[in-house]
Amino acid sequence: MYFMGLNLSNRQISQELDICESEAYQMTTTLREGIAEKNPEAVLCGEVEIDEVYVTAGHKGQPAEVEKKGEKAGETD
Repeated sequence: MYFMGLNLSNRQISQELDICESEAYQMTTTLREGIAEKNPEAVLCGEVEIDEVYVTAGHKGQPAEVEKKGEKAGETD
């Protein structure tokens, strides 16, 4: 559980514990699923903030590319 709180990758955990990466994956998957099952479902209310939504994947920082795709699909502002 110590490693789970540090936001380490499975690769980092496998190196720390000196086990193969697939074993680390199985271990962390089991732990994460168990934690998720015990946590109550989140209920949002009031004002909620959402960060970074990509409507067109792969075009971060390239608005001209997104605009071109919209024009090809017949969309205009």
